[in-house]
Amino acid sequence: MAGHDLVVVGASAGGVEALAELVRGLSRNLPAAVCVVLHLPADSTSLLPQILSRAGALPAIHARDGELLRHGHVFVAPPDSHLVVEPGRLRLLAGPRENGHRPSIDVLFRTAAQAYGPRVVGVILSGTLDDGTAGLLAIKRRGGLAVVQQPADARYPGMPQSALEHVVVDEVLPVRDIPAALSRLAREPAPGEAAAPSAALQEEIRAAEVDLERLNRDAYPGAPSVYTCPECSGSLWELRDGELLRYRCRVGHAFTAESLLASQAGSVEAALWAALRALEEKASLASRMAEQATARGYQLTAVRFAEQEADARQRAAVIRRALLVDAESLPGPATVETLITEAAEAEGGAPD
Repeated sequence: MAGHDLVVVGASAGGVEALAELVRGLSRNLPAAVCVVLHLPADSTSLLPQILSRAGALPAIHARDGELLRHGHVFVAPPDSHLVVEPGRLRLLAGPRENGHRPSIDVLFRTAAQAYGPRVVGVILSGTLDDGTAGLLAIKRRGGLAVVQQPADARYPGMPQSALEHVVVDEVLPVRDIPAALSRLAREPAPGEAAAPSAALQEEIRAAEVDLERLNRDAYPGAPSVYTCPECSGSLWELRDGELLRYRCRVGHAFTAESLLASQAGSVEAALWAALRALEEKASLASRMAEQATARGYQLTAVRFAEQEADARQRAAVIRRALLVDAESLPGPATVETLITEAAEAEGGAPD
């Protein structure tokens, strides 16, 4: 009987350091394949396979489309591609973002749950917000196991805390103890094949694949909401995933309520910056026109332009204060600088 021979791992901010420590504790003869999603900017160059290969005994590579799953190997999702599990192999898809991310932890976890059922172990490490929670729920519903880094042990506890709030987790451990648990679980017989994947799980996977039959339908799971998709401005349907509130649009972009709030905060900030720029340009132009009117002796016109300048600068000042006050509280993914710093720390050096 097969063991738990597919380990899927999700991480975000703080995840490079956690992943390096996890891989460091895994032996070369691990009877399981390991698949990893780390949130990275789409246009970044990922050095994660090199970092993980140096950290431990297992060879780590960026997964390629059609890559065969092999025990004792770490397969890393490349930037800007979803990592999808099929029986015996991996696929890379440029499907719609989930929770603002591609690759998405949820996409990896759901497809692993569909393909391998009870043989899957899902692992959630350090990260902000809650990507991975819905995917971990799918793994548990298919009979797989859930392992979560202790929130107090994570540099960013948001993702582990969300998993604990919504999923019945099998093990909650500091990251240093997770490798031993995975090695033990990989050698323990997994239960027999679970029941067929649910219609809801298959629907979620079709959305990630941009399935044409799904796109051409008029009705979608869930109830139409009053919200619009931050990615494409389409209507969002509201879904209940246990106690987890989620949203998905017609073309497949998906959000938890928390991730949707973070995306809306980013949209609001972008709109405020655009408004600040427009008001400052208006004030500058009104000032030049007032000077020109004064030079030509048109005092009433100069006064009118000066009033417009003062009004624009007053409105700009209000928006500027709002931006400065809210900037520190806006939620969102890790910055590029944070990820670069973590990568350097994991390699034992300091960023240039």
